[in-house]
Amino acid sequence: MSHIEYKTLDQIKWMREAGLVVAEIHRSLREAARPGITTGELDEVSADAIRRCGARSNFLNYYGYPATVCISPNDVIVHGIPGKRKLAVGDIVTFDCGAWLERSGQQWHGDAAFSMIVGDEFTSDEEFARSWVRRHQGPGAGKRWGSAIPSAPQAEAGETNAASAGEVSQQGSVARRRELDLVTREALWAALASVARGKRVSAVGEAVERVVAERAEDLGWEAGIIEDFTGHGIGTAMHQDPEVLNYRVRGMMPRLRPGMVLAVEPMLTSGDIENVTENDDWTVRTVDGSDAAQWEHTIAILDDGVAILSAIDGGVAGLAPFGVTPVLLD
Repeated sequence: MSHIEYKTLDQIKWMREAGLVVAEIHRSLREAARPGITTGELDEVSADAIRRCGARSNFLNYYGYPATVCISPNDVIVHGIPGKRKLAVGDIVTFDCGAWLERSGQQWHGDAAFSMIVGDEFTSDEEFARSWVRRHQGPGAGKRWGSAIPSAPQAEAGETNAASAGEVSQQGSVARRRELDLVTREALWAALASVARGKRVSAVGEAVERVVAERAEDLGWEAGIIEDFTGHGIGTAMHQDPEVLNYRVRGMMPRLRPGMVLAVEPMLTSGDIENVTENDDWTVRTVDGSDAAQWEHTIAILDDGVAILSAIDGGVAGLAPFGVTPVLLD
């Protein structure tokens, strides 16, 4: 039987502080991620951001994990350990990280993840929301997503094009990776909106499955939903009850109640969901070599709505297409 930790409004505000630290880590990683940089160097970027914010990493030394961020490129689903691997143009890379702050003698945790295509300009939540509306409601709604996905920016005069330098990813299709990233990101925001409107934790899995099925019709291929790794409660520890599944299940899941704080994190693949853990006991890859993506935010349920604790704007832009207005805590 699960034991759920319900938070007061003050405690949720402390978790908002931790969430903003995670948002700053993400910003720093997005700015630093470029072709040729190693994942080990990006871990240093993450560690520096955590220090600047006066926080502590909740990934470093967690059950022996040796870094402050999980960096998972291409066919790595989750828990990729930073090291000597260099990023290449066209790689799809997931960054998953967290931090905690001490308030009133206790740790209060934040946790979030995002994916990106190396070499592409990162799409803000505001632009993502606008493009979502265009795809679903504007002229040409329902057409194949690939035609609306931006390609990597061209190199400026005098710059070395990473492709000619041999730093272009050789795995998979970049267009398919962009589609996978979009589907996963939409699945996250749909799942977060379902927390605002649903009655039980199972609303998350129903929302993820619905997005995957709808996008399969648009794209002509269906993403696989990873079932072995799920979302979770979060608060005075990084991982708490309840388990937050990304797929439909039979049976009763816990009711969504004020004071609950959840880390919602759909993980999708462009192929089969079967996976294997490497000998380092952390890195998880797809067996068939297909690509993976993950998006995650921490969401709090309040008496008068929800708040996205790890989004800079509190979730305003990402939730808008779903008709949800979050509670702002700042």
